[in-house]
Amino acid sequence: MPLNLFEQFKRLANAYFLFLLILQLIPQISSLSWITTGFALIVVLSITAVKDAIDDIVMSSRSVGENPLLIPEVGGDYTDCFELSSNYPVNCLELFADTDFCFSGEVRCEPPNNRLDKFKGTLTLNGERYALNNDKVLLRGCTLRNTEWCFGLVIFGGPDTKLMQNSGKSIFKRTSIDHLTNILVLCIFGFLASMCSILTIGNAIWETNEGSVFTMFLPREPGIDAPLSSFLIFWSYVIVLNTVIPSSLYVSVEFIRLGNSFFIDWDRKMYYPKNDTPAQARTTTLSEELGQIKYIFSDKTGTLTQNIMTFNKCSINGKAYSEQLCLTERVDFSWNNLADPKFSFHDHSLVEMVRSGNPETQEFFRLLSLCHTVMPEEKKEGELNYQAQSPDEGALVTAARNFGFVFLSRTPETITVVEMGKQVIYELLAILDFNNMRKRMSVIVRSPEGKLTLYCKGADTMIFERLHPSCNKLMEEYAGDGLRTLALAYKDLNEDYMIDWKQRHHEASVAMEGREEKLDELYEEIEKDMMLLGATAVEDKLQDGVPETIEQLAKADIKIWVLTGDKQETAENIGYSCNMLREEMKDVFVVSANTAEGNLRLELLRTACMCQTVICCRVTPLQKAQVVQLVKKYKQAVTLAIGDGANDVSMIKVAHIGVGISGQEGMQAVLSSDYSFAQFRYLQRLLLVHGRWSYIRMCKFLGYFFYKNFTFTLVQFWYAFFCGFSAQTVYEDWFITFYNMVYTALPVLGMCLFDQDVNDRWSLYHPQLYAPGQKNQYFNKKAFVSYLIHGCYCSLIIFFIPWASMNDAVRNDGKDIVSHPSFAFLLQTCLLIVVHTQLSLDTYYWTAVNHSFVWLSTIGYFAISVTMYSNGMFYVFPSSFPLFGAARNTLNQPNVWLTIFLTFLLCILPVVAFRFIFIQLCPTINDKMRTEELTAPAPRRLLRRRSTRSGYAFSHSQGYGDLVTSRKFLIKRPLKMTALFTQTDSSIFQNQPQHYRTIAEEPQSP
Repeated sequence: MPLNLFEQFKRLANAYFLFLLILQLIPQISSLSWITTGFALIVVLSITAVKDAIDDIVMSSRSVGENPLLIPEVGGDYTDCFELSSNYPVNCLELFADTDFCFSGEVRCEPPNNRLDKFKGTLTLNGERYALNNDKVLLRGCTLRNTEWCFGLVIFGGPDTKLMQNSGKSIFKRTSIDHLTNILVLCIFGFLASMCSILTIGNAIWETNEGSVFTMFLPREPGIDAPLSSFLIFWSYVIVLNTVIPSSLYVSVEFIRLGNSFFIDWDRKMYYPKNDTPAQARTTTLSEELGQIKYIFSDKTGTLTQNIMTFNKCSINGKAYSEQLCLTERVDFSWNNLADPKFSFHDHSLVEMVRSGNPETQEFFRLLSLCHTVMPEEKKEGELNYQAQSPDEGALVTAARNFGFVFLSRTPETITVVEMGKQVIYELLAILDFNNMRKRMSVIVRSPEGKLTLYCKGADTMIFERLHPSCNKLMEEYAGDGLRTLALAYKDLNEDYMIDWKQRHHEASVAMEGREEKLDELYEEIEKDMMLLGATAVEDKLQDGVPETIEQLAKADIKIWVLTGDKQETAENIGYSCNMLREEMKDVFVVSANTAEGNLRLELLRTACMCQTVICCRVTPLQKAQVVQLVKKYKQAVTLAIGDGANDVSMIKVAHIGVGISGQEGMQAVLSSDYSFAQFRYLQRLLLVHGRWSYIRMCKFLGYFFYKNFTFTLVQFWYAFFCGFSAQTVYEDWFITFYNMVYTALPVLGMCLFDQDVNDRWSLYHPQLYAPGQKNQYFNKKAFVSYLIHGCYCSLIIFFIPWASMNDAVRNDGKDIVSHPSFAFLLQTCLLIVVHTQLSLDTYYWTAVNHSFVWLSTIGYFAISVTMYSNGMFYVFPSSFPLFGAARNTLNQPNVWLTIFLTFLLCILPVVAFRFIFIQLCPTINDKMRTEELTAPAPRRLLRRRSTRSGYAFSHSQGYGDLVTSRKFLIKRPLKMTALFTQTDSSIFQNQPQHYRTIAEEPQSP
């Protein structure tokens, strides 16, 4: 609770009202009871505290449910350690055979750092040196499964652990409206100070000219002269006029955001029944910014596509297979008892080549069954399932399985494969793992006959550079069809060379300095002069509705950038498939990421912002975040990043809005996101419907809130000129307390929770309705000034019309009608009727809730006023309710009702006339849509383009080779990241037809 209060008082408005409360406790200053500010402040703090507590409880339960942890603890402190031995060898050194052991050795390792994906160290034991790397480390917060016991050695503890080294303050995302509101609140402070200064000067003049006349029956307190009295009056007016800064502003904003977040959670049109996944607003502070998005940064695999891979085509020894998928029946794999029944293929000639014993074809599928890091699993007896690092690998191993080369099991030293019905055990000598720099992986195996072979698969550019000069490099190219491709190659090895290479590999693996560089050199040495086997093509189909969604968002003037690790040709053809690229775009502007960096940021931003479509290829996760940060910082536009995997977390956190898709790559993106759902197509409803509504509602709320408080406060300002600048309030104390918290709270919440300028179908059918939010048209500094002027005008009418009409008015019996209590009640009534009518004019969409809130608040005001001014309340609480009979006596006079009606007309008619003329002469797009008869959108059939470009795709993360050989189950590791840019500049986006040109890539320096 103390920490929550501390955080709440960091808000300037809350600290300001605490200061006012202290001032009201000083009798020489305050002309108001402390309850007027104290009650409102207590309510605001309590509601905010309850909301924060609920958020903490919900987030804590999610964290516990989604992230079960086993934290190594030593002496009450949390540690990082490496595992020595366990009953189930997972990722330990396994140097000891039993559970009771003692040993004396030496560990040398790197100092504490924040690199979660790297660890360098060695263990010296009995004269032998063992390599310690990240695979053998149990980090603080890790989970052990299928393990009853284990022994480990502590490396780092407490703040030196890698997670603590990475820990930092969470980035608290604030909307642009939040920043603007804070600026406006500071401006209001200045406005309040200027009003108080004017009234203080007026008090000093009045005291000099008129005050001496009143000192006979209103003597000053001892020691207080005119200058001191003026000083005290300044602070008195700070208290009286404090309502110009509404105390309930922030808590009302939180309620509105919370309600809009619930609407997203409850939207059945964003529910995906196949996976039982609803849309989820994981934050309640960013809803209105969904209506201001200018740039969307999207991952491709799993975000635009389904990330469900199918083995589609292949090329073996220069011959292509399965070109015509739909012209033949599916291949019958009943001859293979271990085949996956879900696998589908149509080219019968490939099966015939395999079964006939063609050596190239069999070697092709033998490579697919051996060169991978897949782990087999039997959930049921006889039912073989594969746990793959990526869907690509799973699809390739499954293809080999159906064509007679079944990967059956593995140990750290062996791989067991069933080849055409015969079980064969290969000795696994080394795994040369995949990473983003190598773009390939290799395995070295020894067959039962003693033959040593290196099998390699990877990007065609990487494989071709390492082929034997005599090798035929002709290969079918599939990226033009939007397929993810890999090239396959092999190499026979000499036994003597292999022994020498293994010795040098061990020395490099235990090196403390330059370990990665030495290993890369060894990998480069052995992965050369290979022979090409062929290529694979894996299809990753688009999700439903992706082209239509991208087209709708483009019509809303939202720029979509695709950031992918795939090759240019693959990403480009996906761009055509999802309607980002079109046939009239003749060429593509290409900038190589291999060129010298220099001032590329300036050129990239300038060039990209001149383009209609931007697709960034071969980018790492860090480079994705850098691209987002580049646009976010220098374009001053609201950005949204959407992805489904761990490699998208960086850009999701950097963007103003992060959206996670619940896909095939786990929950990392979802857990780091602000909003989540199951399909990309739901993004258009999130932005064009919920985002736009939330933005309009928040703008209406802020505008109306400032208007009603300016009107309320400035009436007090005008009254000061008629009460000798004495800081007397024109309103009754309880009305000041209830004005924001009771009388006007529910109607404005009703409007800002349920209002719709157009319904959801119209919002989707006319995406151009989204544009005003991007330009921040509905709430800005200019609009704020207009609310101030409107409030000033209404306050003049509300004060001077009743003052003029009641100044010399008498009742039928000749007695004066007006007294201070009756005049206050008349002003209060006029004020509430005017502000409620203004709210009604601002409301586009009426519901039963809106009606009930407005009418109940209006009727409640009269009921409360009559009750508080009744004789009964006076008899029970004579000091708190002394003005008995004021409401009854005032409302009994006909001229009072005439004054209320006249004030109402003079305040409302100019607004109605102005809006009518404005709609006729300068209608906005929203005005046009509300008066237009709309029809439902007709579905559009999209044509897709085919190309002949080549492409490559592979898992965009470090491979699992070391984990397999070190007996570690598959645990996804953080990615190795490299920087792409170094300098930035901004340019103004011109939405004009694109003229493309091609820039040749510069050769990469050796």
